[in-house]
Amino acid sequence: MNREIPQVAKDLSGKDKVRVLFVCLGNICRSPAAEGVMRSMAEERGEAGRYSIDSAGLYGGHAGELPDSRMRVHAYQRGYRLDHRSRPVRVSDFDDFDLVVAMDHSNYDRLRGFAPTVETERKVVKMIDFVRGFPQFDCVPDPYYDGAEGFENVLDLLEDGCACMLDVLDGRH
Repeated sequence: MNREIPQVAKDLSGKDKVRVLFVCLGNICRSPAAEGVMRSMAEERGEAGRYSIDSAGLYGGHAGELPDSRMRVHAYQRGYRLDHRSRPVRVSDFDDFDLVVAMDHSNYDRLRGFAPTVETERKVVKMIDFVRGFPQFDCVPDPYYDGAEGFENVLDLLEDGCACMLDVLDGRH
């Protein structure tokens, strides 16, 4: 599968400050994990100050909660600390962030419909478009009902995708 890097991400290459919002359904598994992975990778590259990274969910029922305990355990085993508190997506997020990164097709479609303008709709991209090493996946699947393997798969996909995203934003891709 040949995935195309979204042009909006390429256009941010070299920008002094890049603001990225990761979004999944409940903001307790995939998006806080993406936030933690991206933040850690930016820190490792010495570029943490260049990025503003957050996550949110399309469903507000988990607002204020920490990420799912299983995701926190699997992430911690890889060296990531997930301490984000869940929050719902806000209309203002489309102005506050340069990229709004959806974990799956449903999230993507809902975010595009939620965007207040055509310009802000263009900021919505799919996380899977940055993933290079896992062509068998067409999205970052929700691990909530999948057990340990599901959480590990999600972290594999996010590590691959976040590394590529940082390369693109840094002008290396």
